[in-house]
Amino acid sequence: MLRTRRTEERDESGLQRLDPDRFAPASRKRLSAPALRTFLAIADLWGLNEEQRLLVLGYPSRSTYHNWAKQAREHGAFTLDVDTLTRISAVLGIHQALGILFPDERAGLAWLRTPHDALVFGGHPPLSVVTSGTQDGLMTVRRFLDAARGGIYMHPNTLDERFAPYEDGDIVFR
Repeated sequence: MLRTRRTEERDESGLQRLDPDRFAPASRKRLSAPALRTFLAIADLWGLNEEQRLLVLGYPSRSTYHNWAKQAREHGAFTLDVDTLTRISAVLGIHQALGILFPDERAGLAWLRTPHDALVFGGHPPLSVVTSGTQDGLMTVRRFLDAARGGIYMHPNTLDERFAPYEDGDIVFR
């Protein structure tokens, strides 16, 4: 099925409205298994234990979590709720940002596990905020990393530390 891009919908105040089809059960069902498989791979990479995985996912029951994982591994069909998919999306964004900001996985994981002095982390490792059980904790780390990707704040990485500013003679006009 070919989907065309919808025109932007706005409410009477001019604010953009979300596409209601985005949250439709059919869309969520289509995304649920691949999203959970990807989450499980990232959780393995990050070394999350079962309790931490449950907290990140919004604390479903253990039997529900194991059923989802089994269905996802077997490419079965199930439908996650909007909250759980939003949480998984935040994890994917955090993982992607770490891959952009750090030269290798080990450095990104070290950042996640090291206490941080940014006010939003309060001296705790970002991973403890991710695994706090709240969607807000996930989004806080995601937004922090997105800001860092945009150059707003973060200590320079090794590539940045070695960067030498351009000189006038380095600029070539053609």
